[in-house]
This record gives sequence, C-alpha cells and structure tokens, in this order.
Amino acid sequence: MSVLVVGLSHKSAPVPVLERAALSAEALPKLLRDLHQSGDVAGTFIVSTCNRVEIYADVDRFHGSVAAICELLSQYSGIPTQELTGHLYVHYEERAVKHLLNVAAGLDSMVVGEGQILGQVRSALNVAREQGTLGRALGDAGSAALRAGKRAHAETGIDRAGASLVSVGIEAAVAALGRPSLTGQRVLVVGAGSMSSLAATTAARAGARTVTVANRTRRHADRLAAAVNGRTADLDALPAAIADADLVISCTGASGLVITADLVRAGLAGRTGDDPLVFLDLALPRDVAPEVAELPAVTVIGLDELADAGRNAVAGPGITSEVAAVRAIVDEEFETHRAAAVAAQVTPTVVALRAKAAEVVDAELTRLAGRLQNVEGFDGHALDEIARSVRRVVDKLLHAPTVRVKELAGSPRGDGYDEALRVLFDLDPRTVEAVTRAEPDEKVVDIAVLPSPSAPEGSGE
Repeated sequence: MSVLVVGLSHKSAPVPVLERAALSAEALPKLLRDLHQSGDVAGTFIVSTCNRVEIYADVDRFHGSVAAICELLSQYSGIPTQELTGHLYVHYEERAVKHLLNVAAGLDSMVVGEGQILGQVRSALNVAREQGTLGRALGDAGSAALRAGKRAHAETGIDRAGASLVSVGIEAAVAALGRPSLTGQRVLVVGAGSMSSLAATTAARAGARTVTVANRTRRHADRLAAAVNGRTADLDALPAAIADADLVISCTGASGLVITADLVRAGLAGRTGDDPLVFLDLALPRDVAPEVAELPAVTVIGLDELADAGRNAVAGPGITSEVAAVRAIVDEEFETHRAAAVAAQVTPTVVALRAKAAEVVDAELTRLAGRLQNVEGFDGHALDEIARSVRRVVDKLLHAPTVRVKELAGSPRGDGYDEALRVLFDLDPRTVEAVTRAEPDEKVVDIAVLPSPSAPEGSGE
C-alpha cells in the first residue's frame, strides 16, 4: 500500500472552483465512508478548508485509486470530471507524505506560516479516526505532520514572520476604510466557528470600539461575544447590525449566500452619513453576494483579493530564514517517518523468522524431553535450564541480522535484504502475509490528464 493525495487548493484553482468543491460538515463523513469502501483504498482522511480540499488515501493501485477518488469528488462537488481534473494535483508515495508535512507546518498556506491549518489537519485526522477510515499508514503520516507543525511554531519565528489569513484580511479592510488601524471602529462578525472566533479576538485586540457577533445558533454567539467583551445580534436583525458597523467579517459554514445585496441595501438605509462600509468575506463557499460590491460606499474583500495580500504579507525581512528553519524541521520529521515506515515494512519478515525459530526450538526441546524422561537423576529443573540456554543462544544469533535488516531496509535496494532473509531462512510467504494482516489499525475520469507516479508534481505545487 502507498499514500496518495488528490487535491485542489488556492494554488491550483480559483475561488469559484474552490467554492463548488468545498465539503459541508454533513457531507464529509459520508464521503469518507464512500472512499473507504472503494476497492483500492485501505484508509483515507480529508483536509477541507477555505483554501483547499485534499483527499489522502492509503491505496494499492495508483491509477485505479485516482480514478475512484476523482469520480467521488466530482459527484460530491457537482463539478464535471473534465473540469475538475484541470485543477487537481496528485502526489504519490513519499511526495504525498512530504506534502502533508508541508501543509501542517503552514508552508503551503495562502499566508505562509499561519497556524490555523495545524488544527484543521488534526481535526481531519480525528474525523477519519471516528469514522473508522484512517488506518495505520495514514495515522502514522498524520502524526508526523502534527509533530512537524507543532515544532514549526514552537521552534521557529514563523508565527511572528507570517500572519494569519484573518490578520491579513483585517489589514486589507483597515486600508479600505482609510484608517491607520482598527482602533475605534465598529466590527460585526457573522458566524461563531473557529475562524469567526479568531476574527473576533483579533478585532478586539486591535482596538475595535465594539465587536458584535451574529450567528444562527444564539448560544454560540453569546459565548464568543462574552469572550471578547462584545455583544450579540440575531441573524434576523442583520440589516440593523450592518447599519451599525464599519467592518463586517463573515465566515459561516453556510452552503449558500448569507449576506445578499437586498439585505445590505436595508442596512445602508439605516446608516447616517456616507462613511465607507467594508465586508471581509472569509467563507468558502462565499457568504457575501458579488452584487454587494456594486453598492455605493461598499467594499468587499474576498479570498481572491487576500491571495495577493497574503503573499505580500510574508515577503518582508526575516521570513526567508524562518521558512528555511521550518523546511529543515519538515525534512527532519519526514526522514524520521520514512525510516520508521521502512522498518515497519520488514517487521513481518522479522516476526515470521522469530516465530519459525521458536517453533524449531520448541520441537527440539520436546524431542529432547522425550529422550531424557527415563534418564535417572534428570529432572524437570534441568530441562528448564537447557530450554532457557537454547532460547538465549537462538535470540543472540538472530539479534544482529534482524536489527541490521531494519537498518539496511532504508538503503538503496534495501528491499533486497528483506527478501534475502526470507530466502535464506526459507520463510513461508503465507506466514509473512499473515503477520502483515494481523498488524493493528488505528482508530469516469480520464487518467491520461493526470500525472503518473513518476511525473512532475501536479499543477500549482
């Protein structure tokens, strides 16, 4: 089995395509189960954020698995496969694992170094584990990615050098308001999820005069508002809340538009003066209707605009060295994971060898006990001592080759050492396979348009 990732992100697809491909919280578990039931997929998890939809899978066949994944993603997104494949990238085996580590460390984010993606990867792994689709190989790769991400933020200054998508968005909004900062401005946050919480907290710390939270579930809005010493508003009263705001930050998980042009017109009618009104739309699919940007004195900043702003935000002095430090951490964690994975591949052979040795020892000891049972003065204690000695001798003889074969497995043509061990000791392939199966688990596409395992990395990468 090998790790495969098929995905699209802000690097390979425009925001309208990402909107259509975005997976709702209700669809995610069902897609996981459908993927897991595919014949070539032994394990899977999905990272779905406002900037990417990536399906990771532990697969037996490359092309068949890519076809199955693309077909299901097309079904769930409603995007025809011919259109979808033009925006997809595909990574396989080690490059897939390396990509996951880069994602978790924030190196592949729209704003390099942002920390929210680490929690999103952790959540993706937890959802797959709850659904029973994760599997051991992907669980191990996910653990390596989480370690890389945590080390990146703990051991480097990537948090200080880079900025979160929310921070970049608020900076762009402040510029659109014509203000030097957010101090004294009135902020309305629509939504109460993780992104909304970050937005409300960032606005409060930036000196916003008021922070109002509107959400479909009132208790969630109350909790977030209390955390930032803000207030709440009902979604039904959104026009009045818009009338009393300078900046509206919207990041709900709704599948359709939340803020329409008619709703904003009603809000504008309740405003006094002609002060600018800015909408910062961080949702995917988008919350704010495109027509809102055509209204007088209104500016809409969406993910399209933030892509350029994010790149500019991380181009300052110091970021290059921090990114290099994170890349070094990713490389180190990748090599650690690769070595462990290689060692795990030869483990079934080692286990089978030791099992065969134990069978030979037991058979010989049984034969010896039968021959000595009538010998005068020979008791069970003596036979036990002989058994222990024989087993120690066998263990010592096997120790060096079994340890060495794990070390050599990662070297060029290292799989030959594993095969040599099987041949030299005449190990039954069925026994090795049985050990492999017993290892515990954790809790129509045109293939020609997709890269093969040996082809260059996919679009946008």
